[in-house]
Amino acid sequence: MSSTFLTVVVFISHYGASGWSRFRGSHVIGIELAPFWGLMTSFLVQHASITRSRRKAAGFTLIEMLAVMVLIGVLTGIVTPRLENILVTVKVTQAIADITVIQLDVLAYSATNDSLPPDLATIGRSAMLDPWGNPYQYLNYGGNTKNPKGARKDRSLHPLNSDFDLYSTGADGQSAPPITASSSQDDIIRANDGGYVGLARNY
Repeated sequence: MSSTFLTVVVFISHYGASGWSRFRGSHVIGIELAPFWGLMTSFLVQHASITRSRRKAAGFTLIEMLAVMVLIGVLTGIVTPRLENILVTVKVTQAIADITVIQLDVLAYSATNDSLPPDLATIGRSAMLDPWGNPYQYLNYGGNTKNPKGARKDRSLHPLNSDFDLYSTGADGQSAPPITASSSQDDIIRANDGGYVGLARNY
């Protein structure tokens, strides 16, 4: 690139296209500018087109990013609560299935030994955890069907079962003998001697 062309470019960079228009065809610092008019006009047009394209691209990119962010926010607000409910349902269903299996083991032991197992370790279930990582709770009534100590109780404070209790303490990991207690609402319980296995709040 000649020094003359560089001089013209520097001139335009400093004074702008309008300055270039005023000075085209004249002499600037001793250099004839008219011969370069066609070349520089083409350069200016191309430069302006590229600049506009870049600005448009940047604008569209920003708009697209904002649109995506808004969309993600809306979807998160809609999907998250539903996903949480689905996860809770899955865990409750798993706990119900576990309690049903453990119950069968307890009854099988009772049929073989003519007595209920004293604890879950006796039937090899002591290490079994509920979906929230807590051990399942088991209480052998020991023949006391009227008011066994620590027995789970219904809304009328009657024992839920006549033989044994088996339950999960639920998501909060806490419980109390009456299923009406706030800490017992999310428990998954066995009631009616196995006729009901499910959430305490639904019993």
